[in-house]
Amino acid sequence: MIEVESLAKAYGPKRAVDGVSFSVNPGSVTGFLGPNGAGKSTTMRLILGLERPDAGRASINGKPMEALAAPLAEVGALLDAKAVAPHRSARNHLRMLARTHRIPDRRVDEVLGLTGIDGVASKPVAGFSLGMGQRLGIATALLGDPETLILDEPVNGLDPDGVAWVRGLVKQLAAEGRTIFLSSHLMSEMALTADRVIVIGRGKILADTTTDELVAAGSGAAVRVRSPQAESFLALLASEGAEVVSGEPGVLTVRGLDIAAVGERAAREGVVLHELVAVGSSLESAYMELTAGELEYRSDGAMGGAEA
Repeated sequence: MIEVESLAKAYGPKRAVDGVSFSVNPGSVTGFLGPNGAGKSTTMRLILGLERPDAGRASINGKPMEALAAPLAEVGALLDAKAVAPHRSARNHLRMLARTHRIPDRRVDEVLGLTGIDGVASKPVAGFSLGMGQRLGIATALLGDPETLILDEPVNGLDPDGVAWVRGLVKQLAAEGRTIFLSSHLMSEMALTADRVIVIGRGKILADTTTDELVAAGSGAAVRVRSPQAESFLALLASEGAEVVSGEPGVLTVRGLDIAAVGERAAREGVVLHELVAVGSSLESAYMELTAGELEYRSDGAMGGAEA
């Protein structure tokens, strides 16, 4: 279990983490979401004892990271897959770490096979692709067979098969009762992977809830209508207080009325419907809505101009 209480960290005038509190429980996958610069990586580094907080505390199974007797056996982490001596082979990198924690060499072979890099384990890490480096980072995190995993962007650089593999792996580990805490910018993948989500923006927690609850709280739920009488139907629906937009001729997106109310109004008015379908909110739309005012860097959609 990971517990964070009133954690704070500033770099000069910038408050990277500002009074953050949350818990990550075993037996489920908890996603950590937020825009670039929101404080995700800093929070993870504070939990792992790689930074000292200005205030607050973080603990793993009731102890701060520095108090753990055998850290690799309790916590596995992936923060920077490139933090490996480039001349060293994957196998030698893992063996070096294993010997510092009295982990047998057979475990090195196990994690190399589990992550699919056993075929290149004798090659220098300098020649690894981004995806291979990520797999080595995950192998390193798994080396001590830990009860807690903290993974920062674990699917970065992986192909679709690799992404699906990570998804299956973390779900399996959570099902075994382990504590899984991971960040990702891939909302579609997080929607498939995470049971709970913690959203951070400008160093503050914006949401701490189940994935389903966050999606349900979004305003993305709507009803799509396709009709040859769309223009007149739009006015009728708007008169009932619905928010109605038309993104293309003959098609309406309706918010504020459920699908039954829209269908009943069409029947009463004799409006011909070619399509009537509920469109659910998504994790991406709910996340974008929640973090809309928390972006440190914002794109204006233009192409070809220089970035200031």
